[in-house]
Amino acid sequence: MALKTIRWGIIGAGKIAKKFAQDLNTIPDAQLYAIASRDITRAKKFASDFSALKSYSSYEELALDKNIDAVYIATPHSFHKGHSLLCLNQKIPVLCEKPFAMNLSEVEEMISTAKSNNTVLMEAMWTAFLPHFQYTLDLLTKKHFGDIVKLEADFGFFTPYNTQSRLFDKPVGGGSLLDIGIYPIFVALSSLGIPNTIEAKAEQFPNGADSECDMVFHYDNAKAYLKSTLTEETKTEATFHCEHGTIKINGRFHQRSSVTLTDNKGNSEIKTFDYTTIGYSFEIEHFNQLIRANKTESDIMTFERSRTLISTIDRVREKISLKY
Repeated sequence: MALKTIRWGIIGAGKIAKKFAQDLNTIPDAQLYAIASRDITRAKKFASDFSALKSYSSYEELALDKNIDAVYIATPHSFHKGHSLLCLNQKIPVLCEKPFAMNLSEVEEMISTAKSNNTVLMEAMWTAFLPHFQYTLDLLTKKHFGDIVKLEADFGFFTPYNTQSRLFDKPVGGGSLLDIGIYPIFVALSSLGIPNTIEAKAEQFPNGADSECDMVFHYDNAKAYLKSTLTEETKTEATFHCEHGTIKINGRFHQRSSVTLTDNKGNSEIKTFDYTTIGYSFEIEHFNQLIRANKTESDIMTFERSRTLISTIDRVREKISLKY
């Protein structure tokens, strides 16, 4: 029996929205129905490029379209709460790009609104759904090499400082922490849980946005050394040093990657994962199933997981005196 086709709207027409749309168009029983951008020319171009049926010049118009079954929010960080509430109050299921919002208070308001409207809401932390990441967490849960002693995770790339770019625009959440630091933090929380204490230091761009952030998460029997930077290329790996060996998610750990397992005797093997999409397809398919099953919360990217993530980021921001 054919599944119900989920008709998607996208709010925001930037780079990540294009990647999302590309993967959405590979999924049976899903359709890119509408795109909204404040620039109608941009919206029409996006619609043409990705075969959307409708293009809107305002987000409000899209939210009022009764034919939409789900909305993906791909606007800058500071707009996530407002655009999520706009759709949730129309009882439209919302998949909102990470970070969910700017702080815990905003996230709580989003969750409360979703619950009051009995409408599904999920943070689009795509890494959580990728096969290599779920494989790694399964190994760690089963203590394949024993307990984790140390985690090292970094995410860094160089891009010229440009205050016209969203990436450096502090008022909308620009800087390394919210944009890419969230990934090493997510790895630590997913594998080791909430840290007892946090050390953090940061460097700033001239406009006050953080250019890099170094963090140490302290646990009872382990430490996590985490880094994000917009000023240099880093390996962007996540390495779990365990009692009897290491598990390393190789370069660009947050997206499709291989996993190297090495025991303390030096024996090594590499696990690879092959699929044809960018990787957004896994979270999209999960979200589609939530809608079809009339669920209001994901069992993978739960509200509690999102709360923990943003509250930990809030703790780091307090340590480095970063305010938006």
